[in-house]
Amino acid sequence: MVDKLQEGAVIIRQEEIATDVYSMWLHTEEIAKLAKPGQFVALYCEDGSRLLPRPISICEIDRADRAIRLVYRIAGKGTNEFSRYHTGELLRVVGPLGNGYPKKSKKALLLGGGIGIPPLLQLAKELDCEKQIVLGYRRELFLKEEFDKYGSVYVATEDGSIGTTGTVIDAINANHLDAEIIYACGPMPMLRAVKAFAKEHHMECWLSLEERMACGIGACLGCVCKSVKKDEHTHVNNKRICTEGPVFRAEEVDI
Repeated sequence: MVDKLQEGAVIIRQEEIATDVYSMWLHTEEIAKLAKPGQFVALYCEDGSRLLPRPISICEIDRADRAIRLVYRIAGKGTNEFSRYHTGELLRVVGPLGNGYPKKSKKALLLGGGIGIPPLLQLAKELDCEKQIVLGYRRELFLKEEFDKYGSVYVATEDGSIGTTGTVIDAINANHLDAEIIYACGPMPMLRAVKAFAKEHHMECWLSLEERMACGIGACLGCVCKSVKKDEHTHVNNKRICTEGPVFRAEEVDI
């Protein structure tokens, strides 16, 4: 993992791309050069009453222009504060954090659910292989047009208003999709189903876990998940999502 950096990042632009879902491009001097698909950054609020940073996954990386794109949903006071920021404002950012997805030249299934969709966009851009991309939404779509550029895209919605009714697994089965490797990010019930699907079909599988974080650098042990093997840091069966993760081989973690 690369060294973490703290920078003052300038907002290039920000827009609402779905209800309470925002896309923010940030200019950074170094983070964009070091970042990899699947990693995240920690953003600090300007409001002094909110001391802890908010972890947000990196959606896109523009290394030439030293910029990263963050796509996030308003989930509390911190992200609500971020949504009110404008072009030219300065944010304190730490990153890149965590481990990203391994890039392999195998026929791939990229599976994203809800706000777990954005971290897969940069991966879709960088993978040099055949890609089938399945995006799961409650109802309202976002980022689909961007994904269309990089592979065959299939959609699942909970209410069936667009695409397959149900989950990403339902969309895989409905469209008879297969692959050699799975990359996934989304809510825990989805990841459990993906892990089971991959095991049943003997497919290599990498999962990005979502979890509330405090420090974001592995010191507080506030974002651990159960692991098959003992952790070298704590000597118990857990992994720190912010450092050993957020991306894990499916069989490494007990979810």
